[in-house]
Amino acid sequence: MPKWKFVKTTVLIRVARLRVPIGFVVGIMTIAMARPTYVTLVIGAPIVVVGEGLRIWAAGHLEKKCEVTTSGPYRWLRHPLYVGSSILGIGFAVATGTALVAVAVVGYLGLTLTAAIKTEEAFLREQFGILYDQYKSGLLPDDRRSFSMARAIRNREYRAVLGLLIIAVILWSRVSA
Repeated sequence: MPKWKFVKTTVLIRVARLRVPIGFVVGIMTIAMARPTYVTLVIGAPIVVVGEGLRIWAAGHLEKKCEVTTSGPYRWLRHPLYVGSSILGIGFAVATGTALVAVAVVGYLGLTLTAAIKTEEAFLREQFGILYDQYKSGLLPDDRRSFSMARAIRNREYRAVLGLLIIAVILWSRVSA
């Protein structure tokens, strides 16, 4: 493997692994910069709910590292958890009412989710080979697994919900008329 490719791969893996701690730092910084109003919260909140709803739906179908999931939102999206996170991030940026926060959120999501997608796809291709390639091509049939809240909880999506509730309380407490 050429040195530049090794460095690029190593950086992608590191960014993907650090996306949650980086997210906490970006989150704290953006909350500190936030200037929410009732209007921005009312507009941003439903966007956040849609993003988290997609994440819960996806987590309720996903069996991490065990299979190529094809049910639920995975029928239409290769990375519904990341799409949900992106929607959620947009809603959060709107709710904060600050353009600088929007830039920080978009930058964070663009950098970390791109790294996560690339490393995850490499893992899935290595782990599942032709099955993952068939899924990407739309040739793998839907397994028709039903949504399971127990599975969503096992995938720890409750932590995202709890985090969102904490952020909502913080933003609500900082509302300026």
